[in-house]
Amino acid sequence: MSKRVLITGAAGFLGSHLCDRFVKDGFHVIGMDNLITGRLSNIEHLFPKENFEFYHQDVSKFIHVPGELDYILHFASPASPIDYLKIPIQTLKVGSLGIHNCLGLARVKNARVLIASTSEVYGDPEVHPQTEDYWGNVNPIGPRGVYDEAKRFQEAMTMAYHTYHGLETRIVRIFNTYGPRMRLNDGRVLPAFIGQALRGEDLTVFGDGSQTRSFCYVDDLVEGIVRLLHSEYTAPINIGNPDEISIGDFAEEIIKLTGTTQKVVYKDLPINDPKQRQPDISKAKELLNWTPKYQRSEGLKITYDYFKQLSEEELFHKDHNNFEKYIN
Repeated sequence: MSKRVLITGAAGFLGSHLCDRFVKDGFHVIGMDNLITGRLSNIEHLFPKENFEFYHQDVSKFIHVPGELDYILHFASPASPIDYLKIPIQTLKVGSLGIHNCLGLARVKNARVLIASTSEVYGDPEVHPQTEDYWGNVNPIGPRGVYDEAKRFQEAMTMAYHTYHGLETRIVRIFNTYGPRMRLNDGRVLPAFIGQALRGEDLTVFGDGSQTRSFCYVDDLVEGIVRLLHSEYTAPINIGNPDEISIGDFAEEIIKLTGTTQKVVYKDLPINDPKQRQPDISKAKELLNWTPKYQRSEGLKITYDYFKQLSEEELFHKDHNNFEKYIN
């Protein structure tokens, strides 16, 4: 009988790619999403498959899944600045009530849990590159605090269940990831640049462009997550591509990739925006035998080809969801 896995945030960017991977690997996949930021179009190709089912449900409320569960992957959360600044309460709920519900379900089902944490737990780092034993530099009451602290609490709750209840838990700290199914207007730098280029707009760089990011292609990230899930390592672990680049140089890469004639314009850097972001992946290399395989040029071409085939409505649509109906 196939092993059963629950993936929350299944209709999101990362969640949908994880659904694909586990369906491909022969698991029975139960996807769960309230569609506040996810899109059914990301997973509709899986609906005809016998080993996939979908629950339209909010993990911040009581969740029940009938039958046995072997694994739970908690990836439900707004992850882009536009989303979590617009729906801060829901962001905090999914990182607190949502993880509590998932951990409780895992305890009942005797399932192993893997949670999606983030490099944002390091805040605006004073250590570079970021190692897992760095505690971070986070402003809990700043505009980014709703996301950063939700993830930090999520890690704390997960480790509490591990130490107090003996629950099998895994924690992945995800660095900037990109690929098909990202939303063009979600506020993250890569889709923002490509979307602006496709619409014939100037590329907007916040700050002077010297701040850095490190971009990991989604297939590499998924492979790292799968390896972590099946490992025996219980402390947080970084998964990301350490190939660091400044935002200014990255804008020039996008201009070259897309062939746009638009220029780069500069605006003020948002409050508490991290100046540097680069993962130390020594532990992933040693413990998971994992390193990213995709070069940025290769992954960017695949991603750009995906965005190019979007409809004009998708390209210019500012906000695909009606957030207001979910606010409480």
